[in-house]
Amino acid sequence: MSTMRIAIVDDEELARQVLREYLAALPNVEVVAECANGFEAVKAVSELRPDLLLLDVQMPKLSGFEVLELVGKEVAVVFTTAYDQYALRAFEVHAVDYLLKPFSPERLAEALSRARERLGRGERWPPAEVAAAARPPAGHATRVLVRDGSRVHVIPIHKIDYAQAQDDYVAFRSDGKDYLKEQTLAEVEATLDPSKFVRIHRSYILALDRLARVELDERENRVAVLTTGQRLPVSRAGYARLSNAIGSDS
Repeated sequence: MSTMRIAIVDDEELARQVLREYLAALPNVEVVAECANGFEAVKAVSELRPDLLLLDVQMPKLSGFEVLELVGKEVAVVFTTAYDQYALRAFEVHAVDYLLKPFSPERLAEALSRARERLGRGERWPPAEVAAAARPPAGHATRVLVRDGSRVHVIPIHKIDYAQAQDDYVAFRSDGKDYLKEQTLAEVEATLDPSKFVRIHRSYILALDRLARVELDERENRVAVLTTGQRLPVSRAGYARLSNAIGSDS
């Protein structure tokens, strides 16, 4: 049996120590990284390519679900947490297992066995479902996380001008820069507050507070002019949604 390469991710040193001790007693296991927060976890996945994350759910900066959203295509995940209210969401995003602290060495070994089976089947995690679980229940996204290699950009929702579909990616425009994330525009739309963002075109979602005016171009097509001076196309259906959103009678 090949050695399983594992990264431990937990903001509590004692919890990491317990996992180290449990894993040291198991065969065919190598701990390749210990991470005290989600940013370190993303960096470890990018640089060390572990097979499995033992991932705490509730951490500062990035939650376990947000980490999984960023790296879930590349690594298997077993969640570890002291809070059982996350269990359903963990299994909704197809986590290998969910360990409720305190757990026994035997329970950990069982989870690793499941992980080996999952890895052997080459299963991967659906990013849309993971992204949905990363949001607070029944809430809209408050920030967008975009991975760039081993780095993570955290973009507050109020700093986004618009989102644009680009093939299999969405480009989020913020502070004069574009940040590419692999997902569909429909998935992005489902995360946003409809009172603040409107789908103005099949390829664009606009932040309403960035809209300066709507005008016609030389071909009589409607164009949204942003406060930054940028111009975005507005479809007929998009104009209807926009008019409804801003309460326009036109």
